[in-house]
Amino acid sequence: MQNLYSKFNSLINKKKTLLGVGPMSLNVIDSSIELSDFYKAPIMLIASRRQIDSSIYGGGYVNNWSTSQYSKYVRKKTKSGNIYLARDHGGPWQNNLDIKNKISEKDAMLSAKKSFENDIDNDFNFIHIDTSIDIHKKINFKSSMERLYELYEHCYSYSQKKGKEILFEIGTEEQNGSTNSFDELRETLNCLLKFCKRNKLPKVTFVVIQSGTKVMERRNIGSFESPIRIRNEIPVEIHLIKILEICKEFNVCMKEHNTDYLSDDALKWHPKIGIHAANVAPEFGVSETLSLIDILKKYNLKRHLNKFLEISYNSKKWDKWVINKKLISDYEKSIISGHYVFSSPDFLNIKNELNYIFNKKKINLDNELKKSIKKSILRYLNCFELI
Repeated sequence: MQNLYSKFNSLINKKKTLLGVGPMSLNVIDSSIELSDFYKAPIMLIASRRQIDSSIYGGGYVNNWSTSQYSKYVRKKTKSGNIYLARDHGGPWQNNLDIKNKISEKDAMLSAKKSFENDIDNDFNFIHIDTSIDIHKKINFKSSMERLYELYEHCYSYSQKKGKEILFEIGTEEQNGSTNSFDELRETLNCLLKFCKRNKLPKVTFVVIQSGTKVMERRNIGSFESPIRIRNEIPVEIHLIKILEICKEFNVCMKEHNTDYLSDDALKWHPKIGIHAANVAPEFGVSETLSLIDILKKYNLKRHLNKFLEISYNSKKWDKWVINKKLISDYEKSIISGHYVFSSPDFLNIKNELNYIFNKKKINLDNELKKSIKKSILRYLNCFELI
């Protein structure tokens, strides 16, 4: 049987851009699996700790699932074997419970290790180690790398102990809409690869690159598609070619985060210039929310619509995605945060009522919602030359 590393390399060598789909809801997960099975297309499901986590850390907001429940569901449902489970932004203080409890660095590192162990136990294929967060102080490069080394070695040792194969992704900061400096990337890769060689660890597979992408509200505000040159910044198209040369030099693959809402033209350039993989998340959740709103409007279900919008707005999950709270409507805020409440008790009460109403009309509500989600995912599968 072909091992994970060989299988992954064969996909990369086909000059395609692999797609990472954020599992924003059960319908997004099902849509990804169904498309992957139908087209025999590889899709990575990239779950953050806020979306899916070990039950001891409160699980996640997606279907109220723990890591084991999520993994069992996906493994049972997928038929073609083209779905890859990936941990996105795993690391200290990367889940809500640890932040809420203001835990110490020692406890945050222990939490990250236990969460990663649970991922490995439940057959995750990719592990993204992100040590960019510290809720107590501003973290510097040295501290971030030291935490990365500790978690990297721990995950590999644990995977060996359990007889599991995992591939590593690293990225030590959130996308900021700008681009990495070449020296910064070289230093990160040089330090990590020396550490891996010294400790006889496998090399990293993906490095997250600042490629000029950043999602806010319902658009990509980064420099990737900016028609205007950014002062003190190399044009993205030139920058990425140099970045990819550095990745080739160190024999690692580039992963882009925050790819949501880029134009078709921009997406089609990804496989052409050699971007190995790209993550998309909130766009798919928003697609489902917009579809739900359209359906409720179409069938004049105003009470249900207003209640949903109220629940979404009151969640305040839109806060991190809004540029200026005074310049965006409450309605728009509700659209942005809709997928966060799909598993909340209040929304599930609404959903039960809606299912009763639509079943009488012989309409499967989830199938209608998945049509919109699949259309969004297919845009990326086509542009990335995966189908």
